[in-house]
Amino acid sequence: MLRTMGRVGALLVKRALLLVVLLVLVFVTVDLLPGDAASATSERGESAADVERRRAMLGLDRPVLQRCWDWLTGLPAGDLGTSARGVPVSELVAGPFPNTLMLGGLALLLTATFALALGCWAALRPGSLLDRSISGTATAVLALPEFVVAIALVALLSLWAGWLPAVTIAGADGSPASWGMLVLPVLALTIPQIGWNVRIVRAALADEAREPHVEAAVLDGLRPHRVLLRHVLPGALPAIVTGLATSTGMLLGGAVVVEAVFNYPGVGSVLASAAADRDAPLVAGVTALAGAVITVMLLIADLVRDALAGGRR
Repeated sequence: MLRTMGRVGALLVKRALLLVVLLVLVFVTVDLLPGDAASATSERGESAADVERRRAMLGLDRPVLQRCWDWLTGLPAGDLGTSARGVPVSELVAGPFPNTLMLGGLALLLTATFALALGCWAALRPGSLLDRSISGTATAVLALPEFVVAIALVALLSLWAGWLPAVTIAGADGSPASWGMLVLPVLALTIPQIGWNVRIVRAALADEAREPHVEAAVLDGLRPHRVLLRHVLPGALPAIVTGLATSTGMLLGGAVVVEAVFNYPGVGSVLASAAADRDAPLVAGVTALAGAVITVMLLIADLVRDALAGGRR
């Protein structure tokens, strides 16, 4: 128990340090973009003196690393800083970020379901036409960018068939007005990740199928379904869980593009406006929230993998 807790603590420290490095890079990168937050958010007719006063008010006359350090020191208290337009970052992301999490969570659930189903189906007939077809299709699908899938879905299911809305309309609470508006964005995120995870599931099952205890179960005459579910799948689960946890980052990254295509009320629009405003605290704040979610998912995957490996021992 103590050993597990020590390992979890070490992983948290390591990933927290990686997140800090990422946030510093984000802060510096935004600062290197042409222009600055003071000029990007200036109103028409403002004089150069007005812009300079705003620059001083935003602290842009200080070194970027000093501003970054001041922002980082507020994170432990949950302070994400203030945007270039004077609004707390936490207020700007309070509504959109849960919408993005809902979008990514539904996509992850569908990804896990279909990847397991297709991977197991292919593993029941190794080397067959079905196995080759599933693997080949998965390889082709994972190479598709999310925006290509999104545009194809809009053209097919919205413009041509007329089954689903092409854009998302936000309700009074800021979330999508109906569940039907979630279908296309979720599918656009899910389809490429199904391809990626089908390959992971199929490879993990193939590796586990070569283990001696699995070969012994086959020689004992057990039915293929029983061999797969009782002997192959449990040993392959650690690799499968790790693959799904890795998909979390890809889903959150892809969500930014998908949200722009479907006008979805998530952090994609917030991030786009923040980049246009050269708003380093807002960009870093969104990155910090996304990084925290990915860190938690990876930690859960590590714990699940350790528990499954411990059970096998």
